[in-house]
Amino acid sequence: MYDVKTEVNLMEAEEQNRGNKKEALSVCSLFECYPDKSPKFRTRAYRASPLYNKAKVKNDATPKIHVTESPSIFKSSVMAEAHQAVAFQFTISPEGINLHLSYQALNQIYLSGLRSWKKRISRIKNRIIKGVYPASPSSWLFVAVAILATMYMQSDPSMGLIAKIREHLPLSLSLSTQGQTMLSALLFSTLLWLSLILALRFCLKLLLSYHRWMFEQHGCISTKTKVWATLVRLLSGSKPLLYSYQTSLPHLPVPPIKDTLEKYLESVKPLHDAAGFQRMKRLAAEFEKSLGNRLQRYLKLKALWATNYVSDWWEEYVYLRSRSPIMVNSNYYGMDFLFVTPTASQAARAGNTITALFLYRRKVNREELNPSRIPGTVIPLCAAQCERMFNTTRTPGEETDVLQHWQDSEFVAVYHRGRFFRLWVYRAGRLLSPREIQYQIQRILDDPSPPSPGEEKLGALTAGNRTPWAQVRKQFFSSGVNKRSLDCIEKAAFFVTLDDQEEGMMGEDPSVNLDRYAKSLLHGKCYDRWFDKSFSVVVYKNGKNGLNAEHSWADAPIVSHLWEFTLATDTFHLGYTPDGNCKGEIERSLLPPQRLSWDIPLEVQTQVSESLAVAQALADDVDCHVFPFREFGKGRIKKMKISPDSFVQLALQLAYHRDKGTFCLTYEASMTRLFREGRTETVRSCSNESCAFVLALEAGEDREHCRKLFRKASEKHQNLYRLAMTGSGIDRHLFCLYVVSKYLGVESPFLKEVLSEPWRLSTSQTPVQQMELFDLVNHPEFISLGGGFGPVADDGYGVSYIIMGEEMINFHVSCKRSCTETDSHKFGSQISQAMMDLMSLLSPGFKEATKANPAKQS
Repeated sequence: MYDVKTEVNLMEAEEQNRGNKKEALSVCSLFECYPDKSPKFRTRAYRASPLYNKAKVKNDATPKIHVTESPSIFKSSVMAEAHQAVAFQFTISPEGINLHLSYQALNQIYLSGLRSWKKRISRIKNRIIKGVYPASPSSWLFVAVAILATMYMQSDPSMGLIAKIREHLPLSLSLSTQGQTMLSALLFSTLLWLSLILALRFCLKLLLSYHRWMFEQHGCISTKTKVWATLVRLLSGSKPLLYSYQTSLPHLPVPPIKDTLEKYLESVKPLHDAAGFQRMKRLAAEFEKSLGNRLQRYLKLKALWATNYVSDWWEEYVYLRSRSPIMVNSNYYGMDFLFVTPTASQAARAGNTITALFLYRRKVNREELNPSRIPGTVIPLCAAQCERMFNTTRTPGEETDVLQHWQDSEFVAVYHRGRFFRLWVYRAGRLLSPREIQYQIQRILDDPSPPSPGEEKLGALTAGNRTPWAQVRKQFFSSGVNKRSLDCIEKAAFFVTLDDQEEGMMGEDPSVNLDRYAKSLLHGKCYDRWFDKSFSVVVYKNGKNGLNAEHSWADAPIVSHLWEFTLATDTFHLGYTPDGNCKGEIERSLLPPQRLSWDIPLEVQTQVSESLAVAQALADDVDCHVFPFREFGKGRIKKMKISPDSFVQLALQLAYHRDKGTFCLTYEASMTRLFREGRTETVRSCSNESCAFVLALEAGEDREHCRKLFRKASEKHQNLYRLAMTGSGIDRHLFCLYVVSKYLGVESPFLKEVLSEPWRLSTSQTPVQQMELFDLVNHPEFISLGGGFGPVADDGYGVSYIIMGEEMINFHVSCKRSCTETDSHKFGSQISQAMMDLMSLLSPGFKEATKANPAKQS
């Protein structure tokens, strides 16, 4: 009798005959997949499956049979692999050769290939359009016709160049005289066209290098700036692609070292006593005279050679070379709507969210997104950071991590209750409908299979220290089943966590639940996010969602742009049925999501526990407080002709002084995306002017005097922000000088002290870039909470804020519980009170109006 045992022995014997010590991992599942088939068919399916020739055993071990998969999930994956393998078969019999074709499989292959070629053609087309920008490909025809027309009129626009080209044509013997002239004219037209493109691009780059417009007062635009704006608009073309401006953006300039040192000393003056400031002044002077100019020359040389003299070093040394956990310390989060949850179905929300993200990826790949611009202007911003948004993973290394980006990915990695799945979102070249993705997600939610040994908390490796993760990855995840499963996660478009908790502003204590929601997005359980992915989407049991983003590949505005599109598309474009499900039809023949397999030895499980302990201690130490400030917003602030950002920054200075009784070095993130490959610069918001205002207000000085000091401090802050945006900041220049000194092996006491100063107040505004996506007038409840980040200093605060609409500002405050001098809730109260006090100072009628409408404060 040919039974199961005999068949397994034959498979093992075949392995031995092939000279490999391999085992048929999960072979028993093959019999569950094909109970009604012949043994030969099952053996053939086994050979066609990925199990064949891949599972290693120790040299001194006897081959064994293991069942490590959920039968239902494994059955579908094996059948899929086998089905693809037998798309083309032939058998030889006495009657001849019988050819068997699976037309369904071949059709799937054809459609997938068709989609791939469409994408290639689209990329080639976009490269041509970008390559000739700011001209268009059709402009070549105009130039060629104009040249031929002038020649027809017996005129030579080339001043003899066409004749020279005709003399050197290699085909002159095989073409008629008229043909030679025509070809020469076309070649000249092409050269002239390319020259005009380079000239236009050079002119546009010169125009975009002009930044004085930013320093002009609102409503008082000079004639020079008006002419400049008109020329920029004319040269920008009508429909630029996402990356069209890249080659026309200017390079980030290296500021004069004397200017940087003067600005630095001015920024630290309020933070030192007289003796301390004189010491810093002396160190700066010695640095400028001795080492500074030498380092500056190397930096200028790099600026001539590199596209951006800061960005590659910033990415490398600030992010990728850090060996501490990226969870909390580097990664940041984005939240869902504050008041609204579009559906209570976890699977439906995941379906729409995943669909919206892939629709955004399609726009990025096709470059259909409009280039980002300075709000209210035609000035473009660099879009280079968008290139690594999807299909990107930060791979750990023993000394430095590496960002890996793949061209395309048709699946996402999903985590649920300790199991990892691969979910294909494309079928035969088409994106699955939201309803189909919901159906697939529901299959994962309904799958009762338990995690395999060591699988549940495997993600903790990405949350702990980087070097141990790199060592474990190299030793245990570089081959076999672990490599295949890890590749599925790292090569996925992005990571999805189906969280089994309920989050959001809900219940009897919404404030506490909002804080818990923020902590969940920041670190979760420390093992249920894959922190190395460019971003991980989290969908909660009650339908709330959010994301956790890795920081090295891009800054918050890029992710904010993505998340705005996702929330708006999910709610207003895709929508839900009345019963809360996604819209669309379901093709129930879809293969179930593929459960990923792991072989986690005890050494890895030990390291997982150690990484989890490090991450858990870090997570437990974080204190988060999120609160919406609803007393007023930017509408009331702008009526007083004050920058909303300056108003908030001065409120933060006042709040910190009240909290600590002193001032501190303050970090406010600004962008340098006016330049090619620009990222961020620091605005040192704590200035002499801001300190003078806070001290005067706290001393109870005359109200009018305090107002004048406030406006002076506000103007100073705006000027600092403009300088940072236009490449005249302080900190990135000093950072690069420090990197050069390390390469040269020389020590600078001045740079060492500057780079070691702690940022006890680290702040960032999350920009709202696509207000046209949200109708806050008719739907004011669709307000996003924005996002936040962990504290930068052990004894400091991290503060993020988003100015939503005209009447709300949402704040995210974080600090560490281990520091007895910081308290996020207390500091949050100080911020709210500072905001109220500043408005009362600038608008005397505000306090009375607030008393008359107490509901505003509730």
